[in-house]
Amino acid sequence: MQKRALGKSNIEVAPLAFGGNVFGWTIDETTSFEILDAFVAAGFNFIDTADVYSRWVPGNIGGESETILGKWMKQRNNREQIILATKIGADNGKGHPDVSKAYILKGVEDSLRRLQTEYIDLYQTHYDNESTPVEETLEAYDQLVKAGKVRIIGTSNMSPERLKASLQASEKNGYPRYETLQPNYSLVERKEYEESYEPIVLEHQLSTINYYSLASGFLTGKYRSEADLAKSQRGQGVKKYLNEQGLGILKALDEVAEEYKVTPASVALAWLMARPSVAAPIASATSLNQLQSFIQAAELSLRTEAIEKLDQASDWK
Repeated sequence: MQKRALGKSNIEVAPLAFGGNVFGWTIDETTSFEILDAFVAAGFNFIDTADVYSRWVPGNIGGESETILGKWMKQRNNREQIILATKIGADNGKGHPDVSKAYILKGVEDSLRRLQTEYIDLYQTHYDNESTPVEETLEAYDQLVKAGKVRIIGTSNMSPERLKASLQASEKNGYPRYETLQPNYSLVERKEYEESYEPIVLEHQLSTINYYSLASGFLTGKYRSEADLAKSQRGQGVKKYLNEQGLGILKALDEVAEEYKVTPASVALAWLMARPSVAAPIASATSLNQLQSFIQAAELSLRTEAIEKLDQASDWK
């Protein structure tokens, strides 16, 4: 499987990341291990989680996803084969995001303990707090990189202005720079990323590792009417896509999927992989069957005509 570099770093990943938000939420430890085993066996190596996953589940406190992932890597003795990404900064019960130096330096130790590892390959700002100077956050990351606890850094829910300010501060002060950006980006969510973020990503040679790549399952074709929304606990989250353009995108996905004899989900992921700014879309699976779409996507090379059909159906301009 062809690997892709993350930003200007020497870290290379397979072209799709597994989203660890499902660990300790929609799948238990046993199923998580089973799916992770199959994911790695298929040739993938990139797993994304966060310190806050999956705090939203009744009875959870946060860190459950990291804990499951840490147990799996320890049991399989495969830490060196995995590119491990996690995040810091989300509201973990404080009522607001926290990207202060003190919080990051404490939070990384908690993540390392749960993950049962001595280092994190990609450590990311999960949510920004604009009351904290970008220099303070970067200074914390600089300390962690120098200590060997973090290899490279990335960011997620950050304004374009703060992203640019961070990149400038890194260059000016010799801090590590954000090598990756993790935005909401898919065939049904194109405008904000392509208009406000993609130019920055391309100019600075960052790598995008986008979340909601399948729009909470909408792009699998699972939801095609109001009646379908009851199919899962995520159903109500895709109701906004049940409009003329959303259904038009599904039609285009169906046509391309039929042409290539793959699933609509595979086509939606392959379209993302073909974007020059995207290194690896993030997607989650809760069954071994769903993993097949990931494998198909990584092997799928869409022809220009197919990409144009999807571009037109999802055009936001």
